Amino acid sequence: MKIAIGADHAGFALKDQVRDALREAGHEVIDAGTHSPESTDYPDFAERVARQVASGEAERGILVCFTGVGMSIAANKVSGIRAAIAFNTDAVRLTRAHNDANIITLGARYTPAEAAHEMVRIFLETPFEGGRHARRVGKIAELEKES
Repeated sequence: MKIAIGADHAGFALKDQVRDALREAGHEVIDAGTHSPESTDYPDFAERVARQVASGEAERGILVCFTGVGMSIAANKVSGIRAAIAFNTDAVRLTRAHNDANIITLGARYTPAEAAHEMVRIFLETPFEGGRHARRVGKIAELEKES
C-alpha cells in the first residue's frame, strides 16, 4: 500500500519509527516531513499528507503531532479527507470499518511506539464495511459540497 506520512517537530521521532516499520513491512511510504526536531507548524504537514491522500497519490495517510488533535483538525479541512485520532485499537478498527477514515492521527505525547505500530497495522488492514455506513459517509461528503 502507498502511504503518506507526516509530522511536526513533536511527532518527528514517532513518525520516523512508524515510517521505518511500514517500509520494513513492504509498504511504499511518502515522507512529507518534518525531518528534524526543529520547531515547525503542524498544519503545513497535515495539508501535504491530506492533499496526497485526497488526490489518490497515496491510499492512506498517517499524521503525528503532540496530541493528534491539531493534525486531525487541519487534515479534515481538505475535501475528501476523513481523519480520525487514533487513541486505541478498537477505535481505529471502528473508524475504518464505520467511517472509512483515510487518515489517522497519532499523539506522540500519549502513544508509545509499540501501540502506534499496532494501531497503524489495524488502520491499514481493516476494510470499510459499507452498507448503512456508506450512506453516512455519503452524508459527510454532501456536507463538504455545501461548504
